Amino acid sequence: MEHSSRIPGFYKRSLAERAAIVAQWAGLSSQEQATLLGMSGLNAQQADNMIENAIGIYALPLGVATNFLINGRDYLIPMAIEEPSVLAAVSNAARLFREGGGFTTSSDEPIMIGQIQLLDVENVYVAAGQIISNKAMLLAEADSVGGSIVKHGGGARDIDVRPIMNSAIGPMLIIHLLFDTRDAMGANAINTAVEHLAPHIETLTGGRVNLRILSNLTDQRKARAEGMIPAQALATDAISGEDAVRAIVEAGVFAEVDPYRATTHNKGIMNGIDAVVIATGNDWRAIESGAHAYAARSGQYTSLSKWWQDDDGNLRGSIELPLALGTVGGATRVHPSASLALRILKTQSARELSEVCATVGLAQNLAAIRALATEGIQHGHMRMHARQLAVAAGASGAMVSRVVEMMTREGNIRLERAKSLVLELSESIHSPASAAD
Repeated sequence: MEHSSRIPGFYKRSLAERAAIVAQWAGLSSQEQATLLGMSGLNAQQADNMIENAIGIYALPLGVATNFLINGRDYLIPMAIEEPSVLAAVSNAARLFREGGGFTTSSDEPIMIGQIQLLDVENVYVAAGQIISNKAMLLAEADSVGGSIVKHGGGARDIDVRPIMNSAIGPMLIIHLLFDTRDAMGANAINTAVEHLAPHIETLTGGRVNLRILSNLTDQRKARAEGMIPAQALATDAISGEDAVRAIVEAGVFAEVDPYRATTHNKGIMNGIDAVVIATGNDWRAIESGAHAYAARSGQYTSLSKWWQDDDGNLRGSIELPLALGTVGGATRVHPSASLALRILKTQSARELSEVCATVGLAQNLAAIRALATEGIQHGHMRMHARQLAVAAGASGAMVSRVVEMMTREGNIRLERAKSLVLELSESIHSPASAAD
């Protein structure tokens, strides 16, 4: 049975109700539901097997973004993040894109790049020719250590050479191994392959290999997403749809031409992408470094997304960035919550996961620049932040909502005010008059 990710009022339901809805969506067992709710899952012993010097477990809130319609299919998207307002904002943005038919996506084959640094050759260009002349042999050698990835249809696809003539240490030749990693992120496979090739390359060229390691600028492995929002869907009591489209496009162009703005603009994009990457047990640091390097590929750091108005006056947006993700191996299968996140997503491949992440980045970007260009970013964010302040001030249960409501009404969302309200409400609850009532 197909379910819809359009779940009105999802955020108004209790934590247990939301978990039950997601459990039904993904077909989770009672034990798996307990993992979602933090009653089981990653334990200290498992953590000790995952990293060195383990001393415990650090948890992040896990939520789901609703309303996503991608290539005609509904998704609930798990996101692990501590920042308030992100889940609400991205779900609302996905609802707006849904009114324009949802997102369409595409992605490249999962080609990763392994680099080999060759030094001390008499002639860089002669060495490059020797590498290319023996490409077939080198590709076969790389496949010989490809293991299960080769068995599943992946493996070495090509070899490129990049002569660098002027550097602080003199000329060098950089050899790129292009390797299809299928549904794995592929770091281990790439590193194994380039380490295996190093002595063969030294024999062919008479040079000396120094570094042999993957690159996280995975520009052969990009994902793209785009979508349309009808202008009228952006209208509010304070701004017309036409004016909202114009303001958002202007904000987008600002990020395209100014690196100071682009940095914050792209941080908003990565707010969404990182949260999905973390939830699914993937390497968010690799994704971050690759995304920002790609944003600077022209020589100037710029926006990862583009926004424009189409001939019908509607808002259109698109995004493209490298997304080297895996659905097999690593923490995706070791971490219990990461496995559940993939179950909730119901993605069938690493490419599909990368496309989902691209849509989340585009939706998160829309949410941020729409708020900036219309009502201001703090309007919605501070109300969500108020909940954290209320809890930090000592509120619990129903008192949290009361403190949030009072601070919001006053327009005074600060920890000091939260503490004073908690004190006032606590004294009121425990006063003799209250007891008599």
